[in-house]
Amino acid sequence: MGVSSEKRKQPIDPQAVYSRQEAAEALGVSLSTLKKLINAGYLRVSQPKGVRRIFIKGESILAMLEQTVLEK
Repeated sequence: MGVSSEKRKQPIDPQAVYSRQEAAEALGVSLSTLKKLINAGYLRVSQPKGVRRIFIKGESILAMLEQTVLEK
């Protein structure tokens, strides 16, 4: 039995701050999909003035997931 190359998803920590890449990985989406979620207002982000990097709090990711409705 070999080691699985697939990473196990870690639970999203509401107090943690995630980069765009980390948030995309936590949600299982691409960076372009994450950008669409941010631009559509589904995810709250912070970006300090003069800083290119975007920060996403875990609580914002969890809030978006709670408001998401799955259609069957």
